[in-house]
Amino acid sequence: MRYETLINLVIGGVKDEKFKGLINDGIKGDHKLRFLMLARRRSSFLKLWTLRVAFVMLLWTIVVQFKGLGDMVTPSMFKTRSSASSLPPQRIYENNNGYLIVSSNGGLNQMRAGICDMVTIARYLNVTLIVPELDNTSFWNDHSQFKDIFDVDYFINSMRDEVRILKEFPPQQKKVETESIYSMPPISWSNMTYYYDVILPRIKSYGIVHFTKSDARLANNGIPEEVQRLRCRVNYHALRFVPPIEQLAKKIVKILKERGPFLSLHLRYEMDMIAFTGCNEGCNKEEIDQLTKMRYAYPWWKEKEIDSEKKRKDGSCPLTPEETALTLRALDIDRNIQVYIAAGDIYKPEKRMASLREAFPNLVKKETLLEPSELDPFRNHSNQMAALDYYVSIESDIFVPSYKGNMAKLVEGHRRYLGFKKTILLNRKILVKLIDQYKNGTINWNQFSTSVKVAHSDRVGNPSTRSVVPGKPKEEDYFYSNPQECLSPVDGP
Repeated sequence: MRYETLINLVIGGVKDEKFKGLINDGIKGDHKLRFLMLARRRSSFLKLWTLRVAFVMLLWTIVVQFKGLGDMVTPSMFKTRSSASSLPPQRIYENNNGYLIVSSNGGLNQMRAGICDMVTIARYLNVTLIVPELDNTSFWNDHSQFKDIFDVDYFINSMRDEVRILKEFPPQQKKVETESIYSMPPISWSNMTYYYDVILPRIKSYGIVHFTKSDARLANNGIPEEVQRLRCRVNYHALRFVPPIEQLAKKIVKILKERGPFLSLHLRYEMDMIAFTGCNEGCNKEEIDQLTKMRYAYPWWKEKEIDSEKKRKDGSCPLTPEETALTLRALDIDRNIQVYIAAGDIYKPEKRMASLREAFPNLVKKETLLEPSELDPFRNHSNQMAALDYYVSIESDIFVPSYKGNMAKLVEGHRRYLGFKKTILLNRKILVKLIDQYKNGTINWNQFSTSVKVAHSDRVGNPSTRSVVPGKPKEEDYFYSNPQECLSPVDGP
């Protein structure tokens, strides 16, 4: 068989014009000349060799084509579950410096961010991380552990090329574990120098160090880019919800999308949030007394005496459902859009949700979309319920948080990572001023609506530079709300 005939047969079997072009390109030049010379020899061995080379070239072309297509696809947390063969090669440790135990603290999303930081720190300190334990002592009293929310095997295996993670101590370390372990909370908002200069020597000295807190222990800025990228890899690729949570969340999303577009509203108006913040706009005296008693009942809520009006005018209060309804209307959100309430139990719902329901009659929540039996396994597990809301919020057409909590920040960043999906970041300080002016008649509806739109024209989750406030990390943009080091470049205007 002549070489030209062989190549024509190979190319003839490929329908895609790009593939044909790539194959032709690959056989030009010296390679083609070499194949032509070999093809003239009628040795059966060389005929077979030529066929194999052409077949390998075809496979190589297909791989390159699909890799190019894959590079153009927006990253997503919802990819098909990987097989063992797709896992990265395991990192070989020449010198393991010790073990790190982590007790995560806070709600689901505060713990999520902390876990990302702890994995990153463990990798760069060259230590073995034991799967972090979740907080069972917080206000929500949820006893879920890591394996109940996140796919622990996938978590371990997907990061094995970077860091060694174990479910528990190896047998030879069990005795050490029960003896002296050095426990400490790392300093908040620290850079990597702190971990190299302070933490690493302690791990080498004690063998095992236990971090009693994990929240905000790594700075937003001043961190090497490769470290920032690893934080993103853990957050957006390694932390995958367990199948029961993911499958039910997908069902919620499917139901919503079949009905049309939907907006996920992270409405922070649960009783504990209102009591904790001391924000009592629209509450009567009896309700204010009830909320105040709750605030004083929890000693770890440090702020007790709160000026609600001042805090509201500073933009430090969650928007009320009534204020949220006015804001969404002013932004010309379609009255008929589905509004998914991504939240816990709203405080005084019959009273406080009336105006929002009137403005947007298609209010839904997971409890109204699913059968009670479908949610039964997750009831009394607030972190698992929050995981469902997180997933749905990532998938929504629009995401609107009424407050600046951890879920709002992490969902904002995740939606940026997935291609700058529309996320309306409400400027509460401007909004309460405009709302008060509208209510007292200083401005009419058209003026109010126009002003609200102008104030939010560049607050829709679009590409932006993370703000830096030296010495005041709490006042600057949170890394996980805008992980700019990990985002695809966006062409300028």
